[in-house]
Amino acid sequence: MSSENPKISIRNLTKSFGGNDVLRRVDLDVEKGKSLVVIGGSGTGKSVLVKSVLGLIKPDGGEIVVDGRNIARNTAGDKKFMARQSGMLFQGAALFDSLKVWENIAFRLLHADGKSRAAAREKALDCLAQVGLAAEVGDLAPSELSGGMQKRVGLARAIAADPEILFFDEPTTGLDPIMADVINNLIVERVKALGATAISITHDMASARKIADEIAMLYQGKIIWRGAPDEIENSGNPMVEQFVHGRADGPIKMQLRRRA
Repeated sequence: MSSENPKISIRNLTKSFGGNDVLRRVDLDVEKGKSLVVIGGSGTGKSVLVKSVLGLIKPDGGEIVVDGRNIARNTAGDKKFMARQSGMLFQGAALFDSLKVWENIAFRLLHADGKSRAAAREKALDCLAQVGLAAEVGDLAPSELSGGMQKRVGLARAIAADPEILFFDEPTTGLDPIMADVINNLIVERVKALGATAISITHDMASARKIADEIAMLYQGKIIWRGAPDEIENSGNPMVEQFVHGRADGPIKMQLRRRA
């Protein structure tokens, strides 16, 4: 599914490392205000795709057009353009141990946007409330938080600058099923509240079904299926079916290292 003017339009995107072709002419559109989840096994190129859109990696070829601007050139201006638009929840929360929780949330506001500490703290505490945490949490160190609380703080940081695009990297990794569902619900709520466009990568099918407007599967550097969450059970694609149901037997073969 695509629109005439998608928020993000990816065409013929390629990226190789040495002799390894990671992305092979990927085409993908993401409509404004929609949430796209990219699924696929380890090493299929999901992280490289997201890093390319974020401007952290320069593709070898193709286009990544965001609001009409091709940022695949990966110039300094392109990187600043994406940094202003984007917020990201990292897989491991990636909080700074030396900073208080509120300073983690307000990091961009303080160091890139030039806000005063008072204004930045006020915004940080508001974001904490949005992810269901009390203001007192703001004065704690990240090490004093549980894994689920760290994820919430990571989400609060991602939304602190009211970004137009949100990225979620394995948002439920390491969480028990109940806390994972809490995080999924918060992601859905915050994306809708901001009116943001979202791209997520995950192995967790429960998470994918909950947060996605559409799901796309990446396999061997190519998009092999795309559709609504309620269509994935009857995709008609044997590789998608194997992945969704977690079967060892099927067309996707795991590469196992043999002992010498």
